[in-house]
Amino acid sequence: MTDRAVPNLPSREFDATVAFYGGFGFEPTYRDDGWLMLRRGGLELEFFLFPDLVPDDSSFMCSIRVDDVDELYRLIRQAGVEEKATGRPRLLPVEVQPWGQRAGFLVDPDGTQLQLIENLA
Repeated sequence: MTDRAVPNLPSREFDATVAFYGGFGFEPTYRDDGWLMLRRGGLELEFFLFPDLVPDDSSFMCSIRVDDVDELYRLIRQAGVEEKATGRPRLLPVEVQPWGQRAGFLVDPDGTQLQLIENLA
C-alpha cells in the first residue's frame, strides 16, 4: 500500500455529513459510532463525531488537490452549495491565489474549510 495522509475532520452528525458530501460524489467506505470514512475516486476524508462543535468557532481545514478543480467546483454547485461570503455551507470561486495556483474554497455545514486546489501540470 502507498503511504498517505488523510485529513480527520469534525462532524456534528454523520447522516448529515454523508448527505452533504454525497451530493458531489463522496461515498461511505466505513462507519461506526465515532468514525466515518468517505471516498470519491482517490480522495478520502475521515470524520470524527463531534456533536458539541460550534461551527462558527471551527478552525478545522484541509486541502483537496485535484486535476480538474473546475469540475469538482461545478459538482458542488450542482449539489446546491451557493457562492456567498458568509454562512454555511458556502463556496468561494476558483481563481488564481496569491501563491500562484488556482483554488476555490468550500465551507461545509460544520464550519470546516476545504481548499479546492488545482494540481500543477
